[in-house]
Amino acid sequence: MNYNIAQPFFESAQKHPDKLALFADGETYTYRQLLDRVVRVADWLACGDEDIPRRVGIFGSRSAEACIGILAAAWVGAAYVPISLKQPELGVAGLLKRSGLGALIADRTGSQMLTARVLEAAPAKILAVRTNDAVASAKQITCFEELPSGEQVRQAVLVVPETIAYILYTSGSTGIPKGVMLPSRAVRYFIDAMQADYPLSHEDRIAETANVSFDVSVYNMFAAWNAGASLHVIPSAQSMAPAKFVQEHEITTWFSVPSLAVFMIRMGLLRAGAFPSLRYTFFCGEPLLTSVAETWQSAAPNSAVINMYGPTEATVMCMGQEYRPGCVSTRDCVAIGRPFPGMQAAIGASERQFASPGEQGELLLAGPQLALGYLDDPEKTAARFVTIDGSRWYRTGDLAYCDKDGIFHYLGRVDNQVKILGYRVELEEIECHLRDASGCSEVAAVTWPFQNGSATGVVGFVVNFKGSEEDIKASLQQRLPSYMVPTRVYVLPKLPLNNNGKVDRSALKTMLERETPT
Repeated sequence: MNYNIAQPFFESAQKHPDKLALFADGETYTYRQLLDRVVRVADWLACGDEDIPRRVGIFGSRSAEACIGILAAAWVGAAYVPISLKQPELGVAGLLKRSGLGALIADRTGSQMLTARVLEAAPAKILAVRTNDAVASAKQITCFEELPSGEQVRQAVLVVPETIAYILYTSGSTGIPKGVMLPSRAVRYFIDAMQADYPLSHEDRIAETANVSFDVSVYNMFAAWNAGASLHVIPSAQSMAPAKFVQEHEITTWFSVPSLAVFMIRMGLLRAGAFPSLRYTFFCGEPLLTSVAETWQSAAPNSAVINMYGPTEATVMCMGQEYRPGCVSTRDCVAIGRPFPGMQAAIGASERQFASPGEQGELLLAGPQLALGYLDDPEKTAARFVTIDGSRWYRTGDLAYCDKDGIFHYLGRVDNQVKILGYRVELEEIECHLRDASGCSEVAAVTWPFQNGSATGVVGFVVNFKGSEEDIKASLQQRLPSYMVPTRVYVLPKLPLNNNGKVDRSALKTMLERETPT
């Protein structure tokens, strides 16, 4: 059935025009006001001699302009493509070139990052915030302040189910991020499934805990506007200590990575009964320790606490397990539960063979929430999306098992893809840049240290390097987001190898545990 992910927002605006739709940048927007701004930007996207763009870059986050840009892109039937503000200049330019964008929308922070190099890689059609004379005078840039009033409001353009709704970039093992293409039907199925199990109403207040380049934001935005609820964007300055924000805005729905809860525990912010307004708490992206779930439950006594699971390739999350005292867990972590109705999960024992209950193996997913594949990379798409017994499955790379009751448990990674502060990272990508920065062919990277079960950083190793550690780190800071830059780079005479002749990362971590490597 034809659909548009922005259509529920339009319908909510018709039903509740004067209700709060968005709080961002210290400003409030009713559905009527937000709709007016979305239509203005949609009209800008649709005007001109060129065809309506197929892909619209969103160079911003945690802002009204980013939300408006996302809705406007969807409104005209285009895919939105978040360009992370955490990327260095070279990384931004590379993503812009790779994405095939027809337009770029920048918020205030993104507008300040529109350097000559970024503009050279950007599409000709740019909408930005007037932050300085350079932005205002650039011929190819239109400023938000210059947009005319919107024409007569019309419904969003309906698109076929396989139309790309958004493209999110994840870390790639070759040093080049992978663009995951999510279709309209997958987003619709996901939002409908969540609404069926965890219904929201126009009285709910959803916290936006994530940047728009992190797919947690997909739920926060579209679940809120689907229900006629309000989205409350946590300012960057409060993102790591949001307790006061939750209390002041009487947030009812919270969705974040567990490491944020761990940080709040360490800061003493999760006192008993601290968040009485919360109805739903969703954690996803990292293992959820039962101790963390227990502490959060005490702080939010009226909230269901649900451990969710789902890679970007399966539209945010597709499995879940509600935490209860004494609930099933493995390695002191809450289980990832059962798949959503219509989705399937299985354990791969070998090539195209499923495992028996209790047997460990790679977690496989199938169903309507799967991505179309990777942008312009049919080889990687074919390797990760496979056909088994006539059905299309996604190989997650996660190690798991299914118990006798049909509940799935996460055990770690099959490969070297890791989570650092909630961000999905390929260690091979860091190693690729380590080689270039050091000129050494023998390098390695491991996550370190760990706090409460979650990785908070990464450490690099190079063999027989003659330069300085600071030179390597300075070079990497120009190439990688800050969370991927090693906090230390150690020089070793050789790297430890396992029986298969591969770098033994466990041995490297043991060295870090015992003493400073030399």
